[in-house]
Amino acid sequence: MLAAAGLCSRREAEEWIRAGRLTVNGKPATLGVRVLPTDQIRLDGRLIRQRAAAESRAYVCHRSPGEDLRSSGEAGAVALIERLPRRSGRRYIAVSPMPRIDGGLELVTSDGELAARLQRSVRHLTSEFSVRVHGELREGQIQGVLSGVLDRPQPLEVERCDPAGGEGSNRWYTVVARGASGRDIRQLFERQGAQVSRVLRTRFGPLVLERSLPRGHFREVTNEELTLLLEQAGSRSSGR
Repeated sequence: MLAAAGLCSRREAEEWIRAGRLTVNGKPATLGVRVLPTDQIRLDGRLIRQRAAAESRAYVCHRSPGEDLRSSGEAGAVALIERLPRRSGRRYIAVSPMPRIDGGLELVTSDGELAARLQRSVRHLTSEFSVRVHGELREGQIQGVLSGVLDRPQPLEVERCDPAGGEGSNRWYTVVARGASGRDIRQLFERQGAQVSRVLRTRFGPLVLERSLPRGHFREVTNEELTLLLEQAGSRSSGR
């Protein structure tokens, strides 16, 4: 319930329970205790309103390269997550966030339980990335990307790596891979000697970064999209 309300992760909730910070109807909470909507749950004596759990939402955000997801504490523009509607929860969690140097599609939610479930499923989802490099890749370099070999023992399952145009000395490539993070994609290209200047995630499972969504903006994930996202992750997982 606490994770679904966006107050913390499941692990943090367990730590609060062990520390005696939570009570249910005036009694100390115990691990695994079940609560009803009519129960009074308090954290450090403050009442937690369970209705917040029903208001949890997920959002697709278009993050600019170099833009912080969260405020760094320095004076300046408000970070992307801080601009999301406060009604949806007190704490947003990013699922498989892109490195700060890169950007594109970010998936965030105020539902801690949903975030944990999606994070476990990332390795089963197929995503698409746009990669900008200096100069055109040779055929051998493209084959190296398609091999999916990383610094870790387990290679990525790369479906395709296609040229996507470019200007001047810069060239774009579209890469589709299963279970890939932005860091993985950058490493794939750099292992082939490519000079990578930009990695943008354009699709995350069934979620697509539409051209109509400007940088710095966001949209709510529909119930249909969320259902499809969980179905794809679940079917991939059960099929392995």
